[in-house]
Amino acid sequence: MLKVAVVGYPNVGKSSLVNRLSGTRVAVVHEQPGVTRDRNEVPCEWNGRRFDLIDTGGVDFEDLDPLAGSIREQAQAALNDAQVAVLVVDAQAGLRPGDEEIADLLRRSRIPVVVAANKVDGVGSIPLAAEFWALGLGEPVPVSAAQGLGTGDLLDRVVELLPDEEEVAEEEDALRLAVIGRPNVGKSSLVNRFLGDERVIVSDVAGTTRDAIDLPLEVDGRRVILVDTAGMRRQAKVTESVEYYTALRSQRAAERADVAIVVCDATDGITAQDLRIADLAMGAKCATLVVLNKWDTQAGTADEVGRRPELDHERARVAQKLRLRPKVLTASALTGRGVARVMSEALALGERMRTRVPTPDFNRFLSEIVQERQPPARQGHRLKLVYGAQTGTRPPRFAIQVNSRTRVTRDYAYFIENRLRARYGFDGVPLVIDFNERRERRGAAR
Repeated sequence: MLKVAVVGYPNVGKSSLVNRLSGTRVAVVHEQPGVTRDRNEVPCEWNGRRFDLIDTGGVDFEDLDPLAGSIREQAQAALNDAQVAVLVVDAQAGLRPGDEEIADLLRRSRIPVVVAANKVDGVGSIPLAAEFWALGLGEPVPVSAAQGLGTGDLLDRVVELLPDEEEVAEEEDALRLAVIGRPNVGKSSLVNRFLGDERVIVSDVAGTTRDAIDLPLEVDGRRVILVDTAGMRRQAKVTESVEYYTALRSQRAAERADVAIVVCDATDGITAQDLRIADLAMGAKCATLVVLNKWDTQAGTADEVGRRPELDHERARVAQKLRLRPKVLTASALTGRGVARVMSEALALGERMRTRVPTPDFNRFLSEIVQERQPPARQGHRLKLVYGAQTGTRPPRFAIQVNSRTRVTRDYAYFIENRLRARYGFDGVPLVIDFNERRERRGAAR
């Protein structure tokens, strides 16, 4: 479904405008600012085009209250999901610094924006909208959520900017790669190297990247969206509220991605925090790849042969600590060495997330693992793997019918999962295996 994010400073009339445009009273309206907090999707139709209006809370970058930070996070999530944004401003109050800050955020977003100058309740107030040309987002549309003035013009503009349904389907089919990791490990440098351009700011100062930034890319005809994220510190070290919310954006980026590239600093090795970040990505059902960046800095201290035992140690540690057993690659964002291989492996992981194993092949696999290791028995009755099939992708999901779920031990379930990874190249890919009990007919042998 196409989506239009409605954003703006507190108490400019966003919810009233959403109700007017959708012809509903779904959005809660009150004169007190801050009533809307979570984002709320309201169906709308205009000239045969259907889309959802996403009502969001008022965004105030100067408000340090944790709740205000949460509202900003929800508004950012709405922008990430939307194809068009409507910036609502208060024509009666005039241009405010808060409007300019939100406009700056929108100018850096990937979607077109329409400025709706609200509270133009009469023809004589229409000239008030001209002040908002200064936001640099094009011609403001004077509207009145209370009276309905100009709402048809606003909807015409929105529908004109909405992409075709086919384009949205292509966007949804694009592979999303989130580049995550601790502060100052070279995430933005790696993203720039992928893009072949200085698209994101790089600095030696940790914390330069604040927002999760979507960057479209095409690799060998494959549509890819790279997501550069802010560094994620240990929770105990997060002291600023802004840093808390940037880390939360990074977590949300991982949840929306198909593949997470966990970037580590080769000079530090793979730290406990790196492992926590990788575990977070895996918990979000995201395929995962670990990259030791800045590998070129090791060149002056040892030759290639001398480094191999260290790399083997890091790989063994990852295999021991992380259940998904992701690959560990080395790269240098500075020189470009190994970067192409990282992208190639990330694309391969994305394809494996969509892998479908034919049912006959999967059942042959189940027969082989039963021969390799006898299923466990409880109280004299042995577990039987009756039948299996793949039931979903992204991530791959399998259902195995068994004679009794209580006889499925954790150890044997892990054994099946690990053999499944080895057989079909699922290292680094999250797998879901459902054990469904098939009741046997009364009188059948147990």
